Amino acid sequence: MAEPDLATIWVYLSTTPLIGLTVTLVAYSMGYRLYLLANRNPLLNPVVTAIAALITFLQLTDVSYGTYFEGAQFVHFLLGPATVALAVPLYQQCAKIRQRMLPLLITLIIGAVVGALSSLGIAWVLGASIETQLSLAPKSVTTPVAMGISEQIGGLPSLTAVLVVATGIIGAVIGTTLFRLLRIEDDAVKGVALGIAAHGMGTARAFQLNREMGAFSGLAMALSALTTAVLLPWM
Repeated sequence: MAEPDLATIWVYLSTTPLIGLTVTLVAYSMGYRLYLLANRNPLLNPVVTAIAALITFLQLTDVSYGTYFEGAQFVHFLLGPATVALAVPLYQQCAKIRQRMLPLLITLIIGAVVGALSSLGIAWVLGASIETQLSLAPKSVTTPVAMGISEQIGGLPSLTAVLVVATGIIGAVIGTTLFRLLRIEDDAVKGVALGIAAHGMGTARAFQLNREMGAFSGLAMALSALTTAVLLPWM
């Protein structure tokens, strides 16, 4: 029996939900391989390159986002278990977290307030509409929470989602360079900064560097989402 050629495989995949899952896994695998070949250069973060590859693929093949997501939702579902799994490295860092709990809580409150007010202020100075300003306010919170906050305070959830992804990508790309320029060497401090400013993508970047940084970033990401959800509507 002859083996199917690429054209046959493509025809089969394009008519089933497997297309989204297959393309997502291939795009990330290629992005991660490129990231390793570039000696882990943050500019080639595999999440960023995978997103760019997927957008290009959907544009060139004229596959609708709905069709793509029918398969990609399987990866999307795994975000829940992956987030819960962050509890494992957190548990391993319990002693260090207890020692730094007070400065951590202070940092979370200041980070949430400054992050929201600075984006509002810059948008106001540049003449953005009220809706755009309010959509920007929760940009440093993980996407589902940010969209809920945006809707509650009068922003545009769809715009907020785009801004959250852009914020995460920028934070993951330039974060390590900023730490080096500012001579910050404590992995816990780096992790907290990435978690507060760049949410999930920053946390993924932190885990690529080391487990302690990743654990503190995951904790900061979760607590920052909670802090922002409580403070921002009130502010």
